[in-house]
Amino acid sequence: MLRAASSPPRLSTLVLLTALSVLSLNMFLPSLSNIAEEFEADYALVNLSIAGYLGIMAVLQLIMGPLSDRYGRRPVLLAGTALFALASLGCALAGNIWVFLAFRILQGAIVAGNALSRAVIRDMVPAREAASLMAHVAMAMAVAPMLGPMFGGALDEIFGWRASFVVFTGLGVLVLGLCWIDLGETNRTPSETFLKQFHDYPELLQSRRFWGYALCLMFSTGAFYAFLGGAPLVARTEFGLSPAMLGVCMGTITAGFMFGNFLSGRYARRYPLAVLMVAGGALACTGLSAGLLLLLSGFVHVAVLFGATVFVGLGNGLIVPSSNAGAMSVNPRLAGSAAGLSGALMVGGGALLSTATGAVLSEVDGAHVLLAMMLLTSLLGFLAALHTLRLERSPATPHPA
Repeated sequence: MLRAASSPPRLSTLVLLTALSVLSLNMFLPSLSNIAEEFEADYALVNLSIAGYLGIMAVLQLIMGPLSDRYGRRPVLLAGTALFALASLGCALAGNIWVFLAFRILQGAIVAGNALSRAVIRDMVPAREAASLMAHVAMAMAVAPMLGPMFGGALDEIFGWRASFVVFTGLGVLVLGLCWIDLGETNRTPSETFLKQFHDYPELLQSRRFWGYALCLMFSTGAFYAFLGGAPLVARTEFGLSPAMLGVCMGTITAGFMFGNFLSGRYARRYPLAVLMVAGGALACTGLSAGLLLLLSGFVHVAVLFGATVFVGLGNGLIVPSSNAGAMSVNPRLAGSAAGLSGALMVGGGALLSTATGAVLSEVDGAHVLLAMMLLTSLLGFLAALHTLRLERSPATPHPA
């Protein structure tokens, strides 16, 4: 029998947990049109496999964060990974769109791997070092979502769309076993009761610093979720891309994210968290503005669309580790709850933006509308970063430790 872990996990385990949670979001995206065709469902309905998935992820993070502060990170992570594996098998065997969507939404339990991996890191090290480690984790795991759409597109063309969910089932079982043997408990000061835990909540919810970090995270990553909701439709109707080629093109935003995380890992220990957030927001807005201007000037080309979105990935690579570390440093005793709440805002906002993008896009000028949506939400994230930087530079504001 495998011995249960009792020591903190290796970074490689946290990389795989985080990678699986992100991979489950985008690997099957090139198959959306084929899923709609097989189940004879509207694209907007099938798109709920993204928006509904993000919605349940938001709700689960609100629950899993406090549970991990009360009972520990390990049991919550094990339960979430096990449920993901079972739900993936349900998706692979689904006979109609409603069964598929039900199990797809249950796959959202893997969000524990993303949210609580950040809390595990914050349990072990101070804020700036945590931001650096989170960046290294994200940079390493970014290979999975970068290759995921390519792999998913290839699986679809060779075996059909169900193959992606068979792979998810196998990966879920493997990661569950790895967590059992390597992921020991890191929450050394669990809350005695939920009542005592929620007694500290007003300090978190009333903190302007927490909301600055959380809103920057929500709006900045919102551009990525808008991209997920609109890119498959635009690529098919405006540029005629195949599922495999769409997977290759969608990997470009993750390539930018990977390089942004490399920069975060290198500079997070040297500069205040909000400085990196502002730099990331400026890069995202600049790239999207340039792309939108080129489209409006008549240069409607697939390279313009996906070239502009590279800057969103680059900017988010600078923003996400710092905003996560900052949000969890407002009250370290509630690191899990802060990770859950900020993560819930991120994916909840992502669900709304993904749905809104799918609703407003049409086969005419789809690329223009998509970049405009991404620019608007990136600009809001940039403003939140500027507000957070002002708070960090205020003499009356305590700095993250």
